[in-house]
Amino acid sequence: MRRAIALGVGLALLGLLLPGSLAFKENEFKKCAQTSFCSRNRNVQQGANFEIVPASVTLNTATLTATLMNKQASKHLQLTLTAHADGFVRLLIDELPSVGRYQVPSDILVSGWETRKAAIKEESRSANGVVLVTGDTKLELNYAPFTLAVSVKGVPALQLNSRNLFNFEHRRPKQDSDPAGYWEETWMGHTDTKPKGPEAMSLDLVFPGFSHVYGIPERATSLSLKATNGNAPYGEPYRLYNLDVFEYLDDHPFGLYGSIPVMLAHKKGLTVGVYWNNAAEMFVDVVKGRDVGTQWIAESGVVDLFVFTGATGPAVLASYAKVAGTTALPQLFSLGYHQCRWNYKDEADVKAVDGGFDAHEIPYDVLWLDIEHTNGKRYLTWDSSLFPNPVAMQEDVASRGRKMVTIVDPHVKRDSSYYIFSEAESAGHYVKNKHGSDFDGWCWPGQSSYLDVTSPVVRNWWAQQFTTDKYQGSTKHLYIWNDMNEPSVFNGPEITMHKDNLHYGNVEHRDNHNLFGVYYHMGTADGLKLRGSQNGDRPFVLSRAFFSGTQRVGPIWTGDNAAQWSHLKVSVPMLLTLGLTGLPYSGADVGGFFGNPDAELMTRWYQLGIYYPFFRGHAHLETQRREPWLFGPDVTARIRAAIRGRYALLPHIYTLFRAANTTGQPILRPLWFEFPEQEDLYAEEEEFMVGSSMLVKPVTAPSTFTVDVTFPQGSRWYDATTGAPVPPKTKTQRVEVNLNGIPVYYRGGSVVPRRERPRRSTAAQLADPYTLVVAADDKGEAEGQLYVDDGRSFAFQRGLYLHRDFKFSGNKLTSTKHVEPGVPDGTLTVPTTIERVVFLGLPAAKKGYKAVISDGVSGAKHTVALEAGPLSMAAAPDSTQALVLRKPDLPVSHDWTVEIVQV
Repeated sequence: MRRAIALGVGLALLGLLLPGSLAFKENEFKKCAQTSFCSRNRNVQQGANFEIVPASVTLNTATLTATLMNKQASKHLQLTLTAHADGFVRLLIDELPSVGRYQVPSDILVSGWETRKAAIKEESRSANGVVLVTGDTKLELNYAPFTLAVSVKGVPALQLNSRNLFNFEHRRPKQDSDPAGYWEETWMGHTDTKPKGPEAMSLDLVFPGFSHVYGIPERATSLSLKATNGNAPYGEPYRLYNLDVFEYLDDHPFGLYGSIPVMLAHKKGLTVGVYWNNAAEMFVDVVKGRDVGTQWIAESGVVDLFVFTGATGPAVLASYAKVAGTTALPQLFSLGYHQCRWNYKDEADVKAVDGGFDAHEIPYDVLWLDIEHTNGKRYLTWDSSLFPNPVAMQEDVASRGRKMVTIVDPHVKRDSSYYIFSEAESAGHYVKNKHGSDFDGWCWPGQSSYLDVTSPVVRNWWAQQFTTDKYQGSTKHLYIWNDMNEPSVFNGPEITMHKDNLHYGNVEHRDNHNLFGVYYHMGTADGLKLRGSQNGDRPFVLSRAFFSGTQRVGPIWTGDNAAQWSHLKVSVPMLLTLGLTGLPYSGADVGGFFGNPDAELMTRWYQLGIYYPFFRGHAHLETQRREPWLFGPDVTARIRAAIRGRYALLPHIYTLFRAANTTGQPILRPLWFEFPEQEDLYAEEEEFMVGSSMLVKPVTAPSTFTVDVTFPQGSRWYDATTGAPVPPKTKTQRVEVNLNGIPVYYRGGSVVPRRERPRRSTAAQLADPYTLVVAADDKGEAEGQLYVDDGRSFAFQRGLYLHRDFKFSGNKLTSTKHVEPGVPDGTLTVPTTIERVVFLGLPAAKKGYKAVISDGVSGAKHTVALEAGPLSMAAAPDSTQALVLRKPDLPVSHDWTVEIVQV
């Protein structure tokens, strides 16, 4: 959130200022040159000091082990290289003998992949090195100096230490001659005692023949990462260190609230990915030329590097998902629209806002309460003067099929009368300072303690606080928002926790800093599971901080953005990057958190926001009210149409989330991900795909009347509003736009399910029939899917779901049961039907077409005429670009065939 308001608890000592005088203060945060472990390794060639001891090289089926020696320091490291059957190799480097350096706990990743190994065959060995082969991957290990080259199907993919930038600092006794920064470092009055001394590592990773790399969120920057050896601010490496960054800039390498140390490189014919499983502070340099060179510098831990060699974007993400897990399948309501503000001030305000959506016929699903709903920032409590009847309030909102969310931050007010504080204090559940006492930091409540959520015992205790008997005033309709969980400490170094604080297992905070947020997120989500029903209630918990594995817990958002066109624009590459690094359930605050958007910016943000996987409007305490109906009737109508468009698309979005849940594929996708051979798309970030079926071109500048839309080649495209086809082989088209919408296109070859009847919420849609949009490709073919379950519980894991495949070929549209390897067969049946089938791209026929419908259950046939008409119920009735099959009453749960024949 926002370090913006002095809150009457003696916070003047923190120097908190009013929002109008605040902006991103670069001097509050460290750069590489001000960080000793980074400055002593950046661009320093030390890799020639490291050599493999030839006699130590041992190969056992799937694993090579060797001793790696630092000649200069006369120290040894253990190198382990393992091939795994899920499409990756893993490189582990640690001190030999082990000195107990920190390794990321196993619960951050999923289990099972460790035992699924792939055989490694020795192709050749010499005095200089060894060549290994596993599947399509070749590994060339050179002894002196130590290097590792990886190729896939004969194509160079990755080189380690080819520029001699590798380094591994060993543990050592303190010496008087040690350089400054080895054992102590001071920043803005905060001293880090560094009791273990220097233990940084530098990874030198080169992607040969590549021009584009992607990933390492979170930051507001381009999709294809820029080189970091240029002009400011891109003379500074990318930083991965979760921080509470106030009013971040829109084109900057600085790291924000979350960190995922994953990078993808793509070139024609090959995609490769890397993941460094390390939770310490990290800097990453990118240098571009004939190759892309990267240097990764981490403060502590070990080298635990995964190299994903699946050769394509989808294969790389599927392999990464085998390690870090897939996206948790969200409840359906959470994919609707969320209305939030800091703060809806009382129960009357909640009732008025909820009623305002119905009065203006705008659908929404969730109303949010920020920190002011609590009793003095004591989380899991209510301000009884403002919210005297929270249960009745939630039940009233729920009576219209909606939910509520309250915020719960990780700082706990130090107040002995506050039951959360006193119970946790008595049990010893708090993070300790370097002296072993409970850490005392400052945040919204004033003096605060911080739960040590890295401990499983503490997480279990924390989860129990969310049962409805413990969280007084909560109901089954209430869900949770975790903010400030980087963690944010207002009076700490860089507004976070001291690195020499101590966690469970006597682990220093420097080692696991980037895990704090995901562990807090986990504990909260586990708490919502405890209040579940017979089949369990899927938790919904939004988090700001994140790491690898967060996708298994819940969604995130991009934090405190601003009501600026530049922030609207940069939200696209930010969300695309999150999807490429395994965290697709994400969104940006619609309208911008800071500032007051005008009507045009607000309209354009909603028109883009309906495609965000997480779709929420949010605003700062001191902004003007901006509910969707407050900008005048014309703007209200446009925003209403946009939000209704989101609800119409929910069957498709939910189906995409099922794919993310089973295969790890993103919801929003860069164009290159779907069209990997088209080099002109590799840096494209102003357009994106929704799944594989829809192309979206946002309008990201004011007073825009035309936009240039790039159409990937090899596909047909149809205007998603009118159904009009884009002329064949069009690469770029200048398209006129007005305030009523943005350019969106169906991709030929797709079948997209929709629900088009306007409703107030997702709950009100549940019995509605479906529409199928069948967009034919050049061969007259198309395919798509529909996934349905109860939308709320874990019963789908036992097979209580419906998943259908739609295929159009040879002028026949069929519905058959979808079968997914390794997933229990779906057994759910539903009474809903398909009420419209819209065909795009059928060739002209003099007398038109008719549909011969065959019931897959009884075998009965009947005939219905196809009529020219609008693509959707929301389109103008005189639009006749589509051929529409009306009221065929096709059962969603069963097989059927619709044959299209000329009259």
